[in-house]
Amino acid sequence: MKSRAHYLSSMSRAQITALPDKASAPVLVTTGAIEQHGAHLPLAVDALMGQVWITRILEALPGDVSCYVAPPITIGKSNEHVGFPGTLTISKETLRLQLHAIARQLSAWGFRQLAVLNTHGGNTSVLVYTLREIEGAYGMRVTLLKHGVTLNPALPTQEATYGFHAGELETSWLLAVAPQWVRMESAVCEYPARLEDAGELRPEAAPATFAWASQDVSASGVMGDATAGTAEKGGRWIEQIAAGYAARIVELANGGRRRIS
Repeated sequence: MKSRAHYLSSMSRAQITALPDKASAPVLVTTGAIEQHGAHLPLAVDALMGQVWITRILEALPGDVSCYVAPPITIGKSNEHVGFPGTLTISKETLRLQLHAIARQLSAWGFRQLAVLNTHGGNTSVLVYTLREIEGAYGMRVTLLKHGVTLNPALPTQEATYGFHAGELETSWLLAVAPQWVRMESAVCEYPARLEDAGELRPEAAPATFAWASQDVSASGVMGDATAGTAEKGGRWIEQIAAGYAARIVELANGGRRRIS
């Protein structure tokens, strides 16, 4: 596959040493998770989608844009899901140290730009402060990638607000890329809150939020409407999001930069 030429792990040490564009080409690292996604989806949704995004991004990049791919961080900080079997989790300290180790070595090899593509919300707060540390410690340009895309078709407001785990979006993605791993007969609709609920305290997307574990807000482990997922929507959304990520990487490779968070 032509895109394998972008993968650092497929290169020899001599090839990495000889790369001419290490000062400008971003190195992509995916941070994912292995955790429960309800009864209908596999544990590897987040880790799998990181590799889907990398594959689709490389396909979408213009031929004259340089970027490289580092090995992924597959297991993330998923302690919010430990009440359900199948979840693996590392601590925030371990996630931070893994990123530092990758960045330190990339810097020693001569790379000057690191871009993290995160597929698990539980990693985000750790990534933000760790990338700031990396920027200061190694003098690298660092970015937490955002695709910046408005989905078409749009998610319903209820789903967009409270469908944040194993719901319509993730179910549609998996139906599009790995339907053999999806058990739609086990899909459910369960929300941790409703738009019409009284008060302002919610688990997410509200004026006041609280710390939560999945087993506290969902009997099934699903937060969203998994029954609404379709392969057609998943395919369209993946194409749109991959294009958004690719455009961002082109910008980075050409010297553009945005805030970490």
